[in-house]
Amino acid sequence: MRIVEKYSHLNGLEYLLVHKPHLWQEIQEVIQKVDGNACRTKVSKERNKKGDLLFSPRDMNESFKRLLKKKGWTESRISYWVTKDEKLIRKTLTMSPEQQKKEIEQEGFFPISSYNQTDFVKDRAAIEVQFGKYSFVAYDLFVKHLAFYVGDKIDVGIEILPMKQLQSQMSSGPSYYEGELYKVIRQGRGVPAVPLVIVGIEA
Repeated sequence: MRIVEKYSHLNGLEYLLVHKPHLWQEIQEVIQKVDGNACRTKVSKERNKKGDLLFSPRDMNESFKRLLKKKGWTESRISYWVTKDEKLIRKTLTMSPEQQKKEIEQEGFFPISSYNQTDFVKDRAAIEVQFGKYSFVAYDLFVKHLAFYVGDKIDVGIEILPMKQLQSQMSSGPSYYEGELYKVIRQGRGVPAVPLVIVGIEA
């Protein structure tokens, strides 16, 4: 596969090029090594594509997972505690999980355990490879990457998406680069408040 487009949000790409060029090099190498033709394994059952051989999101994800893990990208999880009180959430937001739980209980509220998980983290950068529905991409950009950034676990998030040309050869539903780029730009220059690199790929 190959990179067709990339968008740098809050200087995410510039940060990688200056401070972590080895990570950007690894990302490019992994994308180039994913064999798109080998992932064209899904026989369509949709009316307008019936019988067509489509790109399988599962196969593409597995290829990325295998190649990234070979380069030392590993899963990471951030745990935290939430409650129903807005002021208390604001107060405990930057505390450690242990402090959050203790503070919530001391204020007489019930602490609820929660977490954010991402599949690929290395050297304070996180990658999400997303061939799922549009809601998953929004969660990645506005929750996952942001949570890891606020939690001081990463300095930049990378989102890998299919271009519309590739998405059109998949089952209906997956997000695509052009659509997600529009949504990010529509939010304004500072939202989400985390440096990002959004990457659009084709086979």
